[in-house]
Formats: sequence, structure tokens, C-alpha cells
Amino acid sequence: MSDTIELLDSIGKNASLRHAAKDELTAALEHAGASAALRAAVAADDRALLSAELGSRMNQAPQVFNTPAHEEEEQEEEEEIPAREAPPVKTLKH
Repeated sequence: MSDTIELLDSIGKNASLRHAAKDELTAALEHAGASAALRAAVAADDRALLSAELGSRMNQAPQVFNTPAHEEEEQEEEEEIPAREAPPVKTLKH
């Protein structure tokens, strides 16, 4: 597998290989001793064949988990203001 990754890296860095026709790339891979999966992927133009060799799986998360988390807003408790006692009412004597 490391050889396959190195070959893919070389293809990506080399413009003549990156833009080569399928026949030329297949011949270059055979000459370089590429794995059968890499050669088959190039010949069939099917990356799924290469994915099997690299052990990759579909990376698709359920849509439920792609939503932002719901957080409850904290309700501020109002402080109770103690009621003031009214001052005693003074009565006037006549």
C-alpha cells in the first residue's frame, strides 16, 4: 500500500503523468511495478477499485449529526426584593 501511495504522489507531482492519456499512464504504472488495484483503477477509470486496496470506507455522516447543538437558554431568576414595611401611620390627636 505504501508503494501505491508513493506512486500516486509521484503522479500528482509530475505534470506529464498527471495529464497523461490512460494508455501512457497504464504503461508507466506497469513499468514502475504498480499494484494490480492501481493499474485496474486507472484502466477502468474507477477509483472504487483503488479504495478497496487502501481500505477506505465511505465517509458520510448521518444528517442528524450535522446540525448545531441545541442548548437551553438559562433563565435568569429575578431577585426578590423584600417588601418594605410602611412606616406606622401617625394619627393626629385633636
